[in-house]
Amino acid sequence: MTDYLTAAMAMLGPAQNRYADPDAWDRLRAELGVGLPSDYQVLVDAYAPVKLNGHLYLHHPATERWNLGQKIKDTIRAWSDVPWDDLNLEADEDPRRLFGLKELTFGTHDGLWPIASTDRGETIFLVSPSDASWLVVEDGEGGWARYDMGFAEWLYRYLIGEDMAGPNSSAFYPGPVKLEPRPMSYEDRPEPWHGPDRGT
Repeated sequence: MTDYLTAAMAMLGPAQNRYADPDAWDRLRAELGVGLPSDYQVLVDAYAPVKLNGHLYLHHPATERWNLGQKIKDTIRAWSDVPWDDLNLEADEDPRRLFGLKELTFGTHDGLWPIASTDRGETIFLVSPSDASWLVVEDGEGGWARYDMGFAEWLYRYLIGEDMAGPNSSAFYPGPVKLEPRPMSYEDRPEPWHGPDRGT
């Protein structure tokens, strides 16, 4: 069985751990009322805040800019404001019907938790952190896809070019994965780096 956390990190290269701080995760847990999966925490600590593969953003709970807690709360607020019952969605557009959810909530114990996003408008949601075995992705245009896997496996498959935000959503680029650290001030111009050669 593949160890997807190890496989994903092998593509991304050595962990940078620039902002790794266990206390930041404890504060985030207290702030949100839930803990996030350990594979996700390891990846965020290792590389975030960063843009991966040209599109995927990971934020970090220990930084003021690109702060994970603030991003989660802002995204929860935005999605919670959507009047789902008034949208008259078709069955294939309604995440409640697609995924067998009694109700669609964001940032609740049994709700959807936004943990990553892309500059293509996609939002990656963890479904119920207490059962971190599946994710749903909204493609930015009202399409939803379910992935019965943890974040490390989702990320690995995303990086190797599988459709991880619904059909025809691949964002694969040949060669080493490009990691672009996020600027931590207006004057900051961090240099991107690359993971190891992937033989492609």
